[in-house]
Amino acid sequence: MTAHQAALTDRFLSFRTDRLMRYFLALRAETDAALAPRLPKAAGQPYPYGRCEEINNDLFVRLAGRAARPANAMDRAIRDFVAAGGVVRTVWGVLRGRYFQNALQFGGLYVDVSNDTVVATKPKVEILPIAESGLVPVRDLAHFRETAALYWGATVYANHLAPSLAPLLPMVSASPGRLLPAFQSACDYMIALMGRDGFQEAEAWLRDGPAPPAEVADALLATLPDDLRPQADGRAEAVAACRLARAEGRAMDTAWRDGRVRDYLRAMRARAAA
Repeated sequence: MTAHQAALTDRFLSFRTDRLMRYFLALRAETDAALAPRLPKAAGQPYPYGRCEEINNDLFVRLAGRAARPANAMDRAIRDFVAAGGVVRTVWGVLRGRYFQNALQFGGLYVDVSNDTVVATKPKVEILPIAESGLVPVRDLAHFRETAALYWGATVYANHLAPSLAPLLPMVSASPGRLLPAFQSACDYMIALMGRDGFQEAEAWLRDGPAPPAEVADALLATLPDDLRPQADGRAEAVAACRLARAEGRAMDTAWRDGRVRDYLRAMRARAAA
């Protein structure tokens, strides 16, 4: 956080903390009314468990609409904060060494609007100075794997099942009895992290990491489109995909990135339809 953001936060928001809390609780109530009836249980637990991303994103959209068409003093304060150069964005990372968490950043404030999605008895909304929040970026694949083990009870394997996706999604997670096996991690931050070193960390994990066991591989391959499956040797093909992406300079190629994300989403749609 810069000194400019700290000054803007103090000018527009910090003295309104109680009102901000009421404001976000009201927005959260709107989000709950919209999401709770239509989202299924996550890991066998009812809403809002495990739904921090969906809650955070829905509320952020509502917030943007309010700021664009302010109807009360807090709407106007947030609009003015942004107009003056204040940062309002979604953030994601590891919270207090244990959880993956989605939240909102308002200049120097951390606003967690899904604070109850792991422990249901916690307050729905938490507002803290961002420096005190305990949210840190994922450092590398090892940091992701450690957090996935703590948070999801997951074992993480190398993605030898969809080689063309592997430079951006080099991991497969499995949490028996909790979450279905999944390619990891299809969020903007992790995709950008994989490209930061030209896919070298992804390549090393794909080369040396454990292959998914048969039951995990079968669960993902059952609905994976044919063009995304390995032709023969999934490990070698995944490593080769990283090397080719690096040689072709794909780390900064948004069209290539978007194509891989569309392929991932196509795979997810096929799975959901099965």
